[in-house]
Amino acid sequence: MKYVRFEQNDKEFYGVLDGEKIRILDRSYFEGGKETGETASCKDVKLLAPAVFSKALCIGLNYRDHAEEFKLPLPEKPVVFMKASTAILDPFGKIHYPKDMSEHLDYEGELTVVISRKCRSVSVEEAADYILGYTIANDVTARDLQPKNGQWTVAKGFDTFCPVGPYIETEADPGNLELTTKVNGVVKQHSNTRNLIFPVPYLVSYLSHVMTLNAGDIILTGTPSGISRLESGDVVEISIEKLGTLVNTVD
Repeated sequence: MKYVRFEQNDKEFYGVLDGEKIRILDRSYFEGGKETGETASCKDVKLLAPAVFSKALCIGLNYRDHAEEFKLPLPEKPVVFMKASTAILDPFGKIHYPKDMSEHLDYEGELTVVISRKCRSVSVEEAADYILGYTIANDVTARDLQPKNGQWTVAKGFDTFCPVGPYIETEADPGNLELTTKVNGVVKQHSNTRNLIFPVPYLVSYLSHVMTLNAGDIILTGTPSGISRLESGDVVEISIEKLGTLVNTVD
């Protein structure tokens, strides 16, 4: 099932994507929304980020090929940082390049986990019970600010630095999905989630032992090799098998 959040006639709705139409729900899929029997045409709506998160938990250096790219040893535990909820950006939205503070912007295409309900201290075996599904995110990064600041909050946390979408797929194997990132039509990243160092169930369990995960929270699982810089006007397309394509333009 493909869940979407969308805007039509200045009103927000939740629905199930069905080809070129959306079957409208009476409330959020996080609240057990049921189909109303009404539909909307995809061409008549604006897609919104499918999850409105209280926090975006991000995993650094979680692909073997990415570690090899930078000649870094594999981490023994996940490298974790966060993005503020204000960093969220809708599919087809514009990534703002903060040129008054940064001169080097990068994309990072990532498989993203969407939490279905509140959880705390769950086991690896229980993790799947708390996952609504999977979507795509772009961990946009002001690369030149990372070494300057030490901590990554500023480099990763600007408004619009977390594009998410286009939908949440409830039926996908997170351990075997092809990921491709294109910039202006040119392939820059191509890998498979088989290369994840820490798999999805482990990440959900590990993070839930650190903090409470709320419905709608997302986990960006890391990016593969091939990251490079973005310029104003660039179009970034991140495609993940079964999850569609997230498209954004740099402002």
